[in-house]
Amino acid sequence: MPTNKFRRRAALAAVVLLALPMGLCGQKPVFQAGTARRDVTPKEPVPMWGYASRRDNLSTGTKDPLYADALVIQAGRDKLALVGLDLGRSPGEASFERLRQKIKAETGIERMFLVGSHTHHGPVLELSDEEGKGRGRFDATLRYYRQLEAAIADAVIDADRNMKAARMAVGSVPLTGFNRNRHSKIEPKPVDRDLSVLRLDDLAGKPMAVLVNFAAHPTMLPDELMEFSADYAGALKQAVTRETGAPAIFMQGALGDLSTDRGPRKDYAEYGQALGLEAARLALSLTTETPPKPSMEWREERFRFESRTNFNNPLLRTLFEKAFFAELVANYVDEYKDGVRPRLSVLLLNGDIGMVGCSGEVFSAHAVRLKERARLRQVFFFGLANGYHQYFPTIEAAAEGGYGADNMVSPAAVGAGERMMDSALMWLYQMRGRLNTN
Repeated sequence: MPTNKFRRRAALAAVVLLALPMGLCGQKPVFQAGTARRDVTPKEPVPMWGYASRRDNLSTGTKDPLYADALVIQAGRDKLALVGLDLGRSPGEASFERLRQKIKAETGIERMFLVGSHTHHGPVLELSDEEGKGRGRFDATLRYYRQLEAAIADAVIDADRNMKAARMAVGSVPLTGFNRNRHSKIEPKPVDRDLSVLRLDDLAGKPMAVLVNFAAHPTMLPDELMEFSADYAGALKQAVTRETGAPAIFMQGALGDLSTDRGPRKDYAEYGQALGLEAARLALSLTTETPPKPSMEWREERFRFESRTNFNNPLLRTLFEKAFFAELVANYVDEYKDGVRPRLSVLLLNGDIGMVGCSGEVFSAHAVRLKERARLRQVFFFGLANGYHQYFPTIEAAAEGGYGADNMVSPAAVGAGERMMDSALMWLYQMRGRLNTN
């Protein structure tokens, strides 16, 4: 018969085994994924985002629906939510925090990339429930915000429930003829041409999801059209799903100075289909495998930069109100009263794949340089991620001037983009144990 001393030792050993990380006690490390989708098209007329010429005019209908496409990945004990939104930007700060709290409570997920596609045919997302800032005049918009939050949260929660064991592959190709630099007049003009995909299969090799990362402004529809549309991103996702059989998630890149290059493609649907076929071709060329050591490292910070735009100047504020409308500008004044506070989110997946998200329209050279300097198997760069703080030009672009680089739409101090990119680079090296800054 075992002695009491033996029983105590056996019990202690069992506790230790239970406390060990997965993979150290004979269990196979966990790598799994799941997807879900929700319609986020407004059901009532609301102001539309993207073009000052519209001012506060209300939407008149829907050309094609807007979606929130969620992908949840678990690597080891940690989980990540990636959400591609057919919206001009990701939700405002109050909505973002409510979303985080609900998703964490339901799923335990704390790491998130909520990325707007930057379609200029989505709803205004900056209004708030206060007098002179939205309440009373734009109550339909405020109702929509709650509906949007619920839809995004439901998509992530369902994707978490839908998770199953997965294999993965990543790939990237330089793609010419689909985007161009719309800002600089100095040659060679910087352009991030990377078409990057993350493919996830089940263990039988059936595609489960394809995440597509590319940079170009979805502004192919005219500003006078007052109907909601996902622009080219919707057609892109349709093509990827048709060709691969898997849900597609579109994540916008560093598009600050990049427009679409239509070439022979006459409209947004034709362009999106062509880009989607390229993405599907790349995804289907990849061979997926189960990561041998699934892991996640994460870091996120909000920076603070002085504003180049004095929103408290009565004359300047009047000019902005005439260009847009008073309630919208009032919310921008609140946003920047303590300076410009962009969010930088960085993830290292499985030790060799970087994901970097910044809450604004980042100029393409920032992403190109970061990818080169990081020396990783692949880096995905997400613009308009987890908030929106307008444009982040490079120093040389700010010196050149022009739209996107001047202080009217780029309020953050010159050099803000470089500072954030340097931080992202250091974090990626620190996460790999290759840089000690102490």
